[in-house]
Amino acid sequence: MDNSEWVKLEHHEGVLIVTLNRPKANAFNFQMIEALHAALRTAERDPQVRVVLLTGSGGIFSAGQDVKEFGQAAESGELSFRQHLQRTYNPLILKIRQLAKPVLAAVNGPVAGAAMGIVLACDLRIAAENARFVVGFSGIGLAPDSGVSLFLPALIGLGRAAEYTYTNQPISAEQALAWGLVNRVSSAEALPATALAWAVELSQGPVHAMGLSKRAFNRSVYPNLESTLDYEAHIQEIAGHGPDHQEGLQAFLEKRAPVYTPG
Repeated sequence: MDNSEWVKLEHHEGVLIVTLNRPKANAFNFQMIEALHAALRTAERDPQVRVVLLTGSGGIFSAGQDVKEFGQAAESGELSFRQHLQRTYNPLILKIRQLAKPVLAAVNGPVAGAAMGIVLACDLRIAAENARFVVGFSGIGLAPDSGVSLFLPALIGLGRAAEYTYTNQPISAEQALAWGLVNRVSSAEALPATALAWAVELSQGPVHAMGLSKRAFNRSVYPNLESTLDYEAHIQEIAGHGPDHQEGLQAFLEKRAPVYTPG
């Protein structure tokens, strides 16, 4: 599949609709990450694009990183965890936050791991009633990356962020709305039209002023985003070589519950 097929683009009344499209879980491989980078560069350069609407195809937003693909690259020695994040998700998260246009995530189903970081980096979020937010990393013995360690506590509080990181339990759309993790919730059937209508409404507003507001929010709320992403990469390199990840990954591949032991 050509890289452009991993991420589908559609223009509609000043809105660039960006759809993750890698069945069946829309899990990110290197080509899909690069395709999303390219889509954001298109949005940045095209003056006709005033708002970005990011969503997933099918009934899932994204399961996050394709663990099998990255595992093969790591085992072969081609890439370290730190190098992987510096090459992929760190610049992607920064690009979303630095894009001087609103980015709206329409979370059409479950989202986990690095994809959750991407969703949290967006300016606004609308979720389908059946959407579920899973931090995900601890499920394979890793620590949060892709900005999750910063965005999640900022949005729902440190105690809740710690609980859902450590337990890996899903956050429902209803709970996400109550906690401010998402701005709005819609029925699954109405989500595409509702999200697009909201994006079009935003595109008709003072987008330049919105971009400046976004810069102000970044400075006041996320002034240490870049250093946090760098530190996450450092921490993930440690976690990735630890016994918890080895057991967690093996359990994931064998489709069984992990058994963590001291040591």
